[in-house]
Amino acid sequence: MDNREEVREFLTSRRAKITPERAGLPSSSRRRVPGLRRSEVAALADVSVEYYSKLERGQLAGVSPAVLEAVARALQLDDAERAHLLNLARAADGSDVLTRPKRRRTKAQWTPHRSLQWMLDAVTAGPALVRNGRMDVLAVNPLARAFYADLYAAPGNQLNLARFQFLDPAARRFYPDWERFADMCVPILRSEAGRNPYDKDLHDLVGELSTRSEEFRIRWGAHNVRHHGAGTKRFHHQAVGELTLAYEDLELTAEPGLTLTVYTAEPGSPSEEGLRLLASWAATQEPQQITTAPAMPPSPGQR
Repeated sequence: MDNREEVREFLTSRRAKITPERAGLPSSSRRRVPGLRRSEVAALADVSVEYYSKLERGQLAGVSPAVLEAVARALQLDDAERAHLLNLARAADGSDVLTRPKRRRTKAQWTPHRSLQWMLDAVTAGPALVRNGRMDVLAVNPLARAFYADLYAAPGNQLNLARFQFLDPAARRFYPDWERFADMCVPILRSEAGRNPYDKDLHDLVGELSTRSEEFRIRWGAHNVRHHGAGTKRFHHQAVGELTLAYEDLELTAEPGLTLTVYTAEPGSPSEEGLRLLASWAATQEPQQITTAPAMPPSPGQR
């Protein structure tokens, strides 16, 4: 697969973000473009201007790890961006195909091992789910099934969090900080595209979202990438209202390319009470009923 355009746009966008002052270089008012010049990046990476220009034209095949690391330092790439550059280089010279475990094309082809589903079901304090790099939801515990009632409600979402984020109007309510979630979602897809450039389903998803959502198209063009991690997010659930939840993303060693996400609430908080109410309600419902949850009275902490 020819990934020269992806390489070119990624390196160009990173170069545009580094000011001369940030790079420790003298500033000038005569610059016609933002960021560093190619000659400045080349000097910082200790390569010739001709060689760096070749890299920025997308020709990463055969580039040594030392040169890639020097370019990463010159462009002040963070861990996620450095990993993305290495993935692009592996894809460019074909080594990615030879060294990486085969990744699954569609969620329909994958069923969680019994032990993994047992583990998910054992998590009763908060929603727990397994997803792939395309943001397909592959397995959930009962509380996650109730938590993502909006995701399951519309068949058009196809149990894909990115499609829900950008194409389903319900996402604007479910994610009170919609812009922040959008800014997190697209870099995850961009990172996956670098790791797995041969994923047709991912290409189809990106094409659909780019065509149907200007918000996605703008973010995709920024070429930002990020790693999974931990933090706190706000949600507004149709049944229990506002929830502020901490999350942890864990890579599954036995299932390359899959991520386990677990949400929890601060002990004694209104959100913990909200999760208890959600779990109590979900336990009384058939799965198909969860998508049409009636409003529940607020918890004591939410009154």
